[in-house]
Amino acid sequence: QIAKAVGARVIAAASSAQKCELCRQLGADQTIDYSQQNLREAIKAATEGRGPDVIYDPVGGDFAEPAFRSIAWRGRYLVVGFAAGRIPQLPANLALLKSCDVRGIFYGAWRAREPKEARRNFDDMLWWYAQGKLKPHVSMRFPLEKSAEAMNALLSRKATGKVVLTMA
Repeated sequence: QIAKAVGARVIAAASSAQKCELCRQLGADQTIDYSQQNLREAIKAATEGRGPDVIYDPVGGDFAEPAFRSIAWRGRYLVVGFAAGRIPQLPANLALLKSCDVRGIFYGAWRAREPKEARRNFDDMLWWYAQGKLKPHVSMRFPLEKSAEAMNALLSRKATGKVVLTMA
C-alpha cells in the first residue's frame, strides 16, 4: 500500500492463491504464487525481462536468492526480516554485476537514530491513511488471555495481516 501511495506498480509474491488474492484486494497490480510458479521466471515475465527496481523482502529463506537474481540494473533489495526463519546468503557478486543496493531496514534502530526523519515518515503514513491510501489489514483478533494463540498464528504463518490483542 505504501508503494502504491507513492505511485509504484506493485507485484506481490505470496505462498498461496488465498494470499495472492488478499494482495490484489489490498492494491497489488499483479501477484505471483511462488508455491505454484517458478519465482524467478514469474518475476521475469511480470517485468518483461527487466526485473523489479525495488524488492521488499520480509520473508528471506529459499526465495530470497531467486528474487535477488531477478533485480533490475541499479535496483534496491530491502532486507526487512526473516519470516521464513532462514537468513539467506545472497551472492555478493550479483550486487556488483547489477550495480544494485542491498539495504537492511531495522525500523527500531533507525527510528532511534533518526527521529526527525522517522517522524516525517510517520506523518506521511498518517496523511495517506487519512486519504484512504493506507488501510491496515487486520486478519485476526484475540483476547489478551489468548496471546499465546496469537503468537502461534504469527509463527505458523496463518496470519495474513495484523494480529490484534483486545482487552475485552
